[in-house]
Amino acid sequence: MPAKNATAPQLKIVTTAAKLPVKTFRLGHIKAAIWENESDQKKFYNVTFARTYMDDAKAYHDTASFGRDDLPRVAKLADLAHTFIFGLLAEQRTQQSA
Repeated sequence: MPAKNATAPQLKIVTTAAKLPVKTFRLGHIKAAIWENESDQKKFYNVTFARTYMDDAKAYHDTASFGRDDLPRVAKLADLAHTFIFGLLAEQRTQQSA
């Protein structure tokens, strides 16, 4: 039976520094951010797309909603991100074989 004055175990709160993207490409108010992730000692990359806008209070915000005229820029940024990621992977393979 536990003692009356036993204290509950302390929970540790672990905070991590905000992770930054490996690379960000911008075309006007559209941006693509490339993020590095790791799973079981294997690196992989994800890409997020955002459109920056200013509200009535002159504050900047990002949204993942794109208009018709934004889509060619999103496509171009996707191509740039794709090329950049393949370059990173090729560089990693070169380093591993050296």
